[in-house]
Amino acid sequence: MGTNEWHVERRSNDATDSPLAPRTQVLETGTLSIVVLGASGDLAKKKTFPALFHLYKQELLPPNQVYIFGYARSNISTDELRNNLRSYLIPKKGASPKDLHDVSDFLQLVKYISGGYDSEEGFRLLDKEISEHEYLKNSKEGSSRRLFYLALPPSVYPSVCKMIKTYCMNKFDLAGWTRVVVEKPFGRDLQSAEELSNQIGELFEEPQIYRIDHYLGKELVQNMLVLRFANRFFLPLWNRDNIDNVQIVFREDFGTEGRGGYFDQYGIIRDIIQNHLLQVLCLVAMEKPVSLKPEHIRDEKVKVLQSVLPIRDDEVVLGQYEGYRDDSTVPDESNTPTFATAILRIHNERWEGVPFIMKAGKALNSRKAEIRVQFKDVPGDIFRSKTQGRNEFVIRLQPSEAIYMKFTVKQPGLEMSAVQSELDLSYGQRYQGITIPEAYERLILDTIRGDQQHFVRRDELKASWEIFTPLLHKIDRGELKPIPYKPGSRGPAEADELLEKAGYVQTHGYIWIPPTL
Repeated sequence: MGTNEWHVERRSNDATDSPLAPRTQVLETGTLSIVVLGASGDLAKKKTFPALFHLYKQELLPPNQVYIFGYARSNISTDELRNNLRSYLIPKKGASPKDLHDVSDFLQLVKYISGGYDSEEGFRLLDKEISEHEYLKNSKEGSSRRLFYLALPPSVYPSVCKMIKTYCMNKFDLAGWTRVVVEKPFGRDLQSAEELSNQIGELFEEPQIYRIDHYLGKELVQNMLVLRFANRFFLPLWNRDNIDNVQIVFREDFGTEGRGGYFDQYGIIRDIIQNHLLQVLCLVAMEKPVSLKPEHIRDEKVKVLQSVLPIRDDEVVLGQYEGYRDDSTVPDESNTPTFATAILRIHNERWEGVPFIMKAGKALNSRKAEIRVQFKDVPGDIFRSKTQGRNEFVIRLQPSEAIYMKFTVKQPGLEMSAVQSELDLSYGQRYQGITIPEAYERLILDTIRGDQQHFVRRDELKASWEIFTPLLHKIDRGELKPIPYKPGSRGPAEADELLEKAGYVQTHGYIWIPPTL
């Protein structure tokens, strides 16, 4: 295949036959107009624009083809938006003259348009500005690319999508495209998610819709398929015969930090577990796909979700940290959990009887996200290894990205005694000098390339809400109450008791320490 064919959109929707294709060029012909809706908001300033800037610095957004439009209700000028963005793009430490020059050059590609999210006038003006950019770049009619990134609350998705569909579409779709990126939360439960999907689905086809979950852009989440299916020794081990339990953990050492009112509308399950952690579970538990084509991978993820049994009340522990309700934006009688542990059970041949322990919480004693696969005890153990702890395979997603295996070895010395150690692949040590891209960089690039592998498909979204909606409704009705826990603790003691009941054996006396350079 010639280099001119790598990134051409094909009507058979197989533009990503080779997910490992070179990424040195995003576009060969035609213009790319990137529209960030909600451009003056926190998400756009902190995540979307910095991701676009880093792609620009890597020459993945050629300035002779790309222009970026910011759209929001704020009554500001283009220069004001550029000045507001500047501090988010300049490196916090040691900015060089080249860094400052790169930022200035990038900001020249940004133009701001003010308008309402249901304003015909505003979107007509937006389309006019995009069309002028395409005309100036001599883009062939219908060959332009238009990417709309909705850095907005879901409540305005339907009206915004209707405005885009009515006024801002690529006109002829000869070789170009129009794509829409939507952020979570995708609804509050199954019914609201389906309503949102129906509203957007009436306007755009599924290949045009990119439901972004930034966890799917994380380096070690993307590594899961390679680890599982490119390494022979994992194949016979990755099943219920060898694995006792799997933990997928998200911990933060701070509370809602002024976002209490927003967080209270959703809670930790809607905010973290139903989306981020459940996506990770799919990659841990799925069967090998037929190929690396996005649809083959997403087919296997859906099969996993459809195999999850209903969550039992006695396999859930909810918590709320003391002081959460002190936030003036949080109701005095709030029942919203800031901590949750839930056991999911997958009813299929590979995973029958293996508990998948999903755990997430705020204001805990540490900050980390990890996958912890704990293996069963050694049968006929002659070294009494139980005292040392079980074998574990741990994938540390953040911070200090690492993959390590806990295993038992002989203690150096004259005595025949066993001790637990690790085989360690710490990315900071092994890949010195390599910058790990931010999740949003990868996902925006995938959107431009038309690769939906790391985005949530509609049936996938529906299946995930089917798992958690019954539990969420019980919490909303007050039938399940969160247990108070102290900030800076491990969370409710009942959660540790649930883990022990599920079969997890904690290793006492062993602490993994990231290696120093």
